[in-house]
This record gives sequence, structure tokens and C-alpha cells, in this order.
Amino acid sequence: MKTHDFYYDLPEELIAQDPLGDRSGSRLLKLDRFSGKYEHRTFKDITKYLREGDCLVLNNTKVIPARLIGEKISNISVMAMDEDSHGAKIELLLLKRKENDIWETLVKPGKKAKPGTRISFGDGLLIGEILDVVEDGNRLVRFSYQGIFEEVLDRLGEMPLPPYITHQLADKDRYQTIYAKYDGSVAAPTAGLHFTPELLEEIKAMGVDIAYVTLHVGLGTFRPVKVDNIMEHHMHSEFYQVLKEEADKINTAKNNGGRIICVGTTSCRTVESSCDENGYVKPGCGDTSIFIYPGYRFKVMDGLVTNFHLPESTLLMLVSAFAGRENILRAYQEAVKERYRFFSFGDAMIIL
Repeated sequence: MKTHDFYYDLPEELIAQDPLGDRSGSRLLKLDRFSGKYEHRTFKDITKYLREGDCLVLNNTKVIPARLIGEKISNISVMAMDEDSHGAKIELLLLKRKENDIWETLVKPGKKAKPGTRISFGDGLLIGEILDVVEDGNRLVRFSYQGIFEEVLDRLGEMPLPPYITHQLADKDRYQTIYAKYDGSVAAPTAGLHFTPELLEEIKAMGVDIAYVTLHVGLGTFRPVKVDNIMEHHMHSEFYQVLKEEADKINTAKNNGGRIICVGTTSCRTVESSCDENGYVKPGCGDTSIFIYPGYRFKVMDGLVTNFHLPESTLLMLVSAFAGRENILRAYQEAVKERYRFFSFGDAMIIL
């Protein structure tokens, strides 16, 4: 199967640059994964497709302000740096915490970030030292600071919006789900951005159970597929956790004939990584590099709520595995024709 099999043409003006004022006011395309038929709705209408006994699975990861802009420190002390002492600008993106204050990072420009290089952020409030170059040219960085790292990061860091979003984000919380809980992601599980507290309460009142899992979204999920044969693509690992109480909710719904409906590809990848051969989710934590593409047999998921994904991306391959490549590409063509908004701040699909 070739990467180009998952290409579609998208006018640039359909890439959503800003979130809507009303989270649940986005459009919703409902796709029947068996017949390929679709309907046009608004996201609030998602309740029409849910029923008592279903279990909705949400990813409660929280995006950290992982983008840092700093200056390379010359051979002078940090204390001696002043406004007239400008080093080379360096952008750093936190990818994964390795241990204590050591992080795997993406550094731009990489040529200025050799081992031993020191970078100052916020006039010395945070200092990073490049320790080593690892896989894909990423850098291991040790940070030093006073106080609590998360508080320093919240003060100095910016939300790591995808490169196709060129507008500044006025409110950081609009790139978080309302149920975000555990710090660790460098990108939001964007299918969950459409839910409001009121909508979730309405869904619960219908008798739909809600289970929370955690998968810290890394850049690997969005990394372009650079090989012609998709089976040669390597997914980077991401940390996930499923608590026993949440696994029990999913398994109870399954036993009682309810549908397991994942909100987002990250929730899908979590339950499919943590289940046994019979589709029962096991509590625990670990790293997953699961790559789902057409031919994959889903063990847990019966339905998927998801945004519209980039052409030739692993996420488009995942939804194609669930609903069929032809069905998905036809639905995407319809969404383009109907001027849906695409990608992170865009509209949504529910596939059942």
C-alpha cells in the first residue's frame, strides 16, 4: 500500500486558523463506515448517534507550553548577560521527559545546538544545556532553574501549535480539552476540543458512560510519512496509561452489548494498545508505537469521533483502516465541497 493512496486535494483556505467561539458549534459529518453514506450535522447533534449503554472514551492528557524561544549563551557567565548581550536565537520544543530535568527536545536551528551548548530562556530564568544528539537529530537537554519547573515553563513557554496554524492563539485554554488533567502532550487530542461541560453532562444523562484514558501526544503522531510503502514507516513511541476503574467501564460496556466510541485517534490507539486478543482493556501503563493502517483488525473500538486529518498522514491511514479508504476519501471530498473547516481547530466526523 502506497503513501500516495491517501492523498486528497485540500484548498489552503479550508485549514482552520482559529477555534470557534462555541466549542460545540462546529460542524459534524456522520459517516456510516459500512455503507459509506454520510449526513451533515452540528457537533451538538452527536447525542443523536449515542445510546444508553455506550461508553465514550476520552484522552485526558494536557498540553504543556512546550515551545521555548531562547538565546545561545556565549562564553560569559549567565549573570553577566544583559540587554546588549544578544546570543543567537534558538527555538526548542520539549518532546518527552526522560528523567528529572532531562528532556528529549527538537531544536531549531540544529547546527547551533551541539553538545555543550547552553541556552538561556527568560533572561536566565531557565538554562538548558545540550547533552547529546539522539534519534532523528533530537537533542537531550538538561535544564537548571530556581523553583518548580512546571511553573517556570508556564511562564516562559508557548503552546506548540502545528505549523499549518499561522495565527497567534489568544487563549491558551482553547488548545486544551475541558477535561485535560495530566501534563505531558506537545499537541492536543483535537477531537476532544469540541466538548463543553454542558454537552458532556447531557451525554451522561443519556446513560452513556465516560471513560478517561491518557496518551501523551508526541510529534511522532504527526510526523510525515516519508516512505512510499507505508509498511516501512516507523511510529515513535508515546506514553499511555489506563487506570483500572476506567478499564472496567470499557469492559462492562462491552460485556453488556454497548459500543466503545473513542474520541480521537489517540484514545483509539490507547485502547487498541492496552487490550488482549478478545478486546478487553487491561489497566496499566507503558509506551506504544502502534501504527494502524488498512488491514488492521480493531479489537475494542466500535465508533470514532475525529477531526479531519492531513493528506498522506498516519492519522488518515487510521481512519481509513476503520471505515475503508474509499469511504473516507469520498467523505473528505464531500467535506471539501461543503466547505468544512479542517485540522486541529476544524470540524469533526463521527464514524459508526
